[in-house]
Amino acid sequence: MAKQQSSYDNNSISMLKGPDKVRLRPAVIFGSDGLEGCEHSFFEILANSVDEAREGFGNKIDVKVRKDFSIVVEDCGRGIPLDWNEKEQRFNWELVFCEMYAGGKYDNETGNVYEYSLGLNGLGACATQFSSEYMNVVSYTKDCKYSISFKKGFPVTDLVKEDPVKRKTGTVIEWKPDIEVFTDISMPFEYFDEVIKKQAVANAGLTLTLDYECADGTHKNSEYLYKNGIVDYVNELISVDGNYMLSKDEEPDGEAETETEDTEKETEETGENTESEENSEYETDGESRTYALTKPAYFKTECRGRDRNDMNDYKLKIEMVFCFSNLINKIEYYHNSSFLEYGGSPDKATRSAFVKAFDNYLKNNNKYSKNESKISFADVEDCLIFIVNSHSTRTSYENQTKKAITNTFIAEAMTEFFYRSLEAFFAENPKQAEKAASQVLINKRSRENAESARINIKKKLEKSIDIVNRVEKFVNCRSKDASKRELYIVEGDSALGSVKQARNPEFQAAIPVRGKTLNCLKSSYDKIFKSDIIVDLLKVIGCGVELGTSKGKSKNLTQFDMNSLKWNKIIICTDADEDGYQIRTLILTMFYRLLPTLIREGKVYIAESPLYEIESKKFGTQFAYNEREKAEILSKIGGEKYRIMRSKGLGENEADMMSKTTMNPATRRLIRILPEDENATFIMFNTLLGDDINARKEYIAANGAKYIDFADV
Repeated sequence: MAKQQSSYDNNSISMLKGPDKVRLRPAVIFGSDGLEGCEHSFFEILANSVDEAREGFGNKIDVKVRKDFSIVVEDCGRGIPLDWNEKEQRFNWELVFCEMYAGGKYDNETGNVYEYSLGLNGLGACATQFSSEYMNVVSYTKDCKYSISFKKGFPVTDLVKEDPVKRKTGTVIEWKPDIEVFTDISMPFEYFDEVIKKQAVANAGLTLTLDYECADGTHKNSEYLYKNGIVDYVNELISVDGNYMLSKDEEPDGEAETETEDTEKETEETGENTESEENSEYETDGESRTYALTKPAYFKTECRGRDRNDMNDYKLKIEMVFCFSNLINKIEYYHNSSFLEYGGSPDKATRSAFVKAFDNYLKNNNKYSKNESKISFADVEDCLIFIVNSHSTRTSYENQTKKAITNTFIAEAMTEFFYRSLEAFFAENPKQAEKAASQVLINKRSRENAESARINIKKKLEKSIDIVNRVEKFVNCRSKDASKRELYIVEGDSALGSVKQARNPEFQAAIPVRGKTLNCLKSSYDKIFKSDIIVDLLKVIGCGVELGTSKGKSKNLTQFDMNSLKWNKIIICTDADEDGYQIRTLILTMFYRLLPTLIREGKVYIAESPLYEIESKKFGTQFAYNEREKAEILSKIGGEKYRIMRSKGLGENEADMMSKTTMNPATRRLIRILPEDENATFIMFNTLLGDDINARKEYIAANGAKYIDFADV
C-alpha cells in the first residue's frame, strides 16, 4: 500500500525558540543528550570561572556537588554585570543566561577583556541555564550584589539589586541539570576529580576545591593546586606513579633561558634545562630502580602568525614539558585551559616534530642498523611523557565541546617549536639524548618483532577451520550462539572427565591444560607461541592475540578481533590447593599479556571450588567455600552428628557435586576478573611473576606470613 502523503507546504517549516533550542536538542551544543552531555554542561560554567582567574581576577574556585546532582560553582572574580546594557538595550542577565551567542569574549584579539579565553561563543552559560531544572545566580561586583533565578529556561524572579558586599567580588551559580533534557544526570566523583584536576594543571597557581556528596550522605573532598602548572604535574607523574620517588638531589634545576629569533613568525623561545647528566634513576627505600630515563625539560615560546595570508595575525603562547621513561607514557594537550582529548593541531605537530628529530638523531649518530626502516611515532610515544599548554587569541575548535583545535598556524608554529626544542635538548644533554634515543630504537624493534610474531601466530591459528579437529581433547558444545556459550579451562584430564559429565552440553564446553602453563609475563613471543597449551587455548578462544610491549600495555593489532570471540564467559576451573592456585595465576597471566581486552570487558571468570563437604542426617550434604562458611554450617547443625571432609580434587568429584558447585549457573559461584586499577595490576603481576626480583623479595618479606597454613605446623 502506498504511503499516504502528508501536507508539506510553506507552513511546514518551524523554528525552535528560547530554551527549546537546547532542551529539545541538547546534543547539538553539548555533544550528547546523555551523561557526557550533562557533564559538559557543568564544564561550561566552570570554564567561565577559570577565564576570570586566568585574567588575574581571583585565584580560587569552589565546586560543590550534592547527592541529588545539583551543583554550586563559586569564584572570586569580578562578578558578572547583570544590569541594563545601554548598547544592546537589554539587561545583561538576559543576554548572558537567556540569549545564545551573547557574551563578553568576542573582542579578545584586541586584549580588551578576555585575551586567552576558553569561552568564545557566548553559548555556555545560556545553554546550561536552558538545560537546567533550576538555576540561581548571585553576582558580587564592586558596585552591586545581583541575584536572579530561573526554572526550566525561564526567569522566575526579577533581578534583585543590593548594596555591594565589602571586599567581596565573584559569582555563585547553583543549578541542577534537568533529567527531562538529559537521559542521565548521575555524574560520578571521578568525572569531577579528573576535570577539575586538569584545570589546576593548565592554570598554574589556581586553587580549585571539590566537595562531592555521595548517595549515602558522606562527602569526598579534594583540593587541587599546581603552583608551577605542567612542570609540577610531570614531576608528580614520575615521582608518585608506581611508588617510585625522586631523590632530593635530582629536583629540577632553576630556569635557564636562551633566546633565538624566528623572523618569519616573530618567535622568542626560552628553554629550561632541567636535565641531570649523571643520573636518571629514582630511589625508594635506599634502593635505586630505573624509572625515568631523563629529567623533565621545560621550554616555552611566544609568537604571532595567521591561518591564511589574507587574515590578521594573532598571538600564540606555548609551554611544554617532556621527559622519557621506560615504564610509563602520557601525552596531554591543553589549549586555553581546555583539555584537548582528540588533539588536532598540537597532535599533528607532535607526531611530525618528534619523529623528525629522533630520526635525524639516529641517522646522524649511526644508530640504525644497515637497511633498517625508519622509526614511527608509536615508537616515540611508547616512552614519552609530554604535556603541552598553549593559549591563543584566536582558536578554531572542532565544535562546542572543545576537544580538538584545527588552526593551521598553531600546527605549523608548534611543529617548528617542538623540533627546535628537541634539537636543543639533544645538543645540551648528550647522555640523556642517548638514553631516550636508545629506548625509542628498542621500542621500534620490539614493535617489529611483535608484528612478525603476530603474522606467524595468525598463520598458525588459521591452519584449520574445524576447531574440534585441530585442538586435542577440546570438548565443544552444541550452541553456536556466542552470547550463551561458556568455556571451562580445567586442570588436567581427570578434571575434564568430571566436567564433561557435569556440564550442560548445550552451551558449556571444556578444554584441559596439562600441567603448569608457561609464565607469559617473562617469556618471549617466540617461546609463548611454541607452547602447544597456549596456542590451543588461543585457537579455542577464537579472537586472536593482542601483542603488547614489556610494560603490559596492549597494542591492538589487526589480528585481535573482539567480534570473533566465541564465548560469553571463559571460566578458569582449578583445584582449591597450591598447585591449582598457581595454574590459575599462570592462566590469568596469559590473558593479561595476550588478551587484556577480555579482562577489561569482564569475560574472564574463576570458578570457586568448595573447601569442605559437610554431611549430616538432617541437612544432607552442604559445601563450605571458606572457614567462615564452615563455622556457620556447623553452628546450624548444632548437636546433630556430622561428617566433615576436605573437598577432593576436581577429578575425584561426582558429577552431581560438580554440577551443583561448579557448573550449574543457578548454584555455582563465579568470580569475575576486572582490572579496577590497570597500573596497580601491572605492578603486582610484575612483582610476583616478572623480572623485578628485589620487589618480589620485599613483597614476600612483608606478606609471606599471611599465606602460611598454620594448621599444618
